[in-house]
Amino acid sequence: MNVIKKILIIEDEKLSAERIKRLILEIRPNTEIVGMLPGVKKTVDWLSENDCPDLIMMDVKLADGLSFEIFNLTDVKCPVIFTTAYDEYAVKAFKYNSVDYLLKPIEKEELEAALIKYENVTIQPLSQQVLIESVLAQLQPKEYRRRFLLPYRDTYRKINVSDIAFFFSNMNISYANLFSGEQIIVSQTLEILEQELEPKNFFRINRQYILHIDSIEQIHNFFNGKLRLKVKNCDDPDIIVSRTKAPMLKTWLDF
Repeated sequence: MNVIKKILIIEDEKLSAERIKRLILEIRPNTEIVGMLPGVKKTVDWLSENDCPDLIMMDVKLADGLSFEIFNLTDVKCPVIFTTAYDEYAVKAFKYNSVDYLLKPIEKEELEAALIKYENVTIQPLSQQVLIESVLAQLQPKEYRRRFLLPYRDTYRKINVSDIAFFFSNMNISYANLFSGEQIIVSQTLEILEQELEPKNFFRINRQYILHIDSIEQIHNFFNGKLRLKVKNCDDPDIIVSRTKAPMLKTWLDF
């Protein structure tokens, strides 16, 4: 079992850094916060002059650049948990590369789960160059699906993605609901569709729904920080967005 005694916080927003520190000390009162650094340069200097702590909490976007630059400038020989306010597409890059992350605003339960994970598994030092190249490659612009070619009777039918209001899954079957109200079965799972759809236009709000931005008619506050949505041509009156995803959805809609 790994014992986390010392943690370094790299975060350019003072309030966020203080919140992370407070949560860590609530969860592990005997943990020492060895530093709270706001940027790439100060972090590189600190790591060059000090022994690596047991764990680093590192924001992706810092005051003087992306935190990935740190790995190009110095050896990071301890495990890292990234914190990020990026949209879902960026988060997918972390998942894809098995890089641990916490989505802002960080919740106490999620932070505790991350700490327990690092205490109970053998952590290998991050491969800096592989990390940078693979994650940033995932964040580069890519081609997204523009249409579907679907079997229709004895022929085929072309459906433009721009005509689809939302996708949903029921009993392991995926459906595309058009803005016209028509419903069509598609062969892809929501997990595959999530990778293929343009994230500026589509957002996966929960396990059952992926919504086009123009399909959302109303947004209501729901209990415990959740949101309830009214969606065009959708019979479900209670499409709920979790407390974790609610800030991401609001940011997505506001950009």
